[in-house]
Amino acid sequence: MSTLLQQKCPNCGGSVSFDTGTQMLKCPFCDSEFAVEAVDGQQTTDGAPAAVDNISWGSETSQWTTDETTGMRVYMCNSCSGEVVADETTGATSCPYCGNPVVMKGQFDGTLRPHLVIPFKLDKQAAKEAFKKHITGKKFVAKAFKDDNTLDEIKGVYVPHWLFSCQAQGDVSYMAEKVTRKWSDADNNYTEVSDFTCYRSGNMIFDNVPVDGSSKMPDDLMESLEPFNTNDAVPFNVGYLSGYLADKYDVSVENTVARANERIRKSLADTLQTTVKGYDSIATQQASMTVLGGDYKYALYPVWLLTVKHKNKDYLFAMNGQTGKFVGNIPTDEKMVKGLGALIGAGIGIVLWAVLHLIGLV
Repeated sequence: MSTLLQQKCPNCGGSVSFDTGTQMLKCPFCDSEFAVEAVDGQQTTDGAPAAVDNISWGSETSQWTTDETTGMRVYMCNSCSGEVVADETTGATSCPYCGNPVVMKGQFDGTLRPHLVIPFKLDKQAAKEAFKKHITGKKFVAKAFKDDNTLDEIKGVYVPHWLFSCQAQGDVSYMAEKVTRKWSDADNNYTEVSDFTCYRSGNMIFDNVPVDGSSKMPDDLMESLEPFNTNDAVPFNVGYLSGYLADKYDVSVENTVARANERIRKSLADTLQTTVKGYDSIATQQASMTVLGGDYKYALYPVWLLTVKHKNKDYLFAMNGQTGKFVGNIPTDEKMVKGLGALIGAGIGIVLWAVLHLIGLV
């Protein structure tokens, strides 16, 4: 069994957490504050992280089945000696027994060590307030969802991302249409349209194009939280993880290159298209791209995840832990929608009856 890294207060020995307000580590016991770098590297040496494959889970006293332990790790809390069971990608969590924040430092050592981390700027209370604002004023939201919903879980998570930078050379052809004249006769209206093929070529420099490196996080959810400002990114330090959850990547950089290329190609084509002017419609026909001097970095992005339970169904919301951008689908009140539809239908029926009555058909 492996032990965990816990950031300790140099004054009283209590476990410290990263504070979003001061951007420092703070001790909840003596209120001392420290720079993140001041306590980095405090780690026990009771052994290297043990893989679950090296642990015998088949005894009669085991509470876990073989299927349940696949892909899991077991650690020992330094504060209370309790067992912390986590999946193989978990990099930071809290002890279920004493509640102290813990970091699985082995998950971020060597080639697994991120280059950058964007620290949380907004706290849990900000996420709660953003959720309330998100549902306020929305039409057809179930009243029970507003009044009785239970924020089943709010957690701050550092989500792994691959950041791609490159120079891209693009060549794009567009089909453009332009209305040249319009006329009418007694029977029809006519529109004359001329077709044009336009070509554009150009270079663009891309910095830190993000691609989600976690299979557990929906890619569309993460992309909807963008942009993250990488100007606020700092060199990775495990101190920033204290008090939050964190995962190491489980989607390799090789498996994210295709998505990075897709995002770069679309951005390049869209930018070149802005130079095609004077037409009534424009459509991309073909686009090719060559990447020059590409490189990548591994980074952790801050995200607040909120799970709302309503009518035995879970709804996932998310907030950018740096900018406060909030996303999530809100369930609608089906009875309210149907009622509105019935009113509209009744209104149309009344108007139609009146028209028919005026012309003598009813």
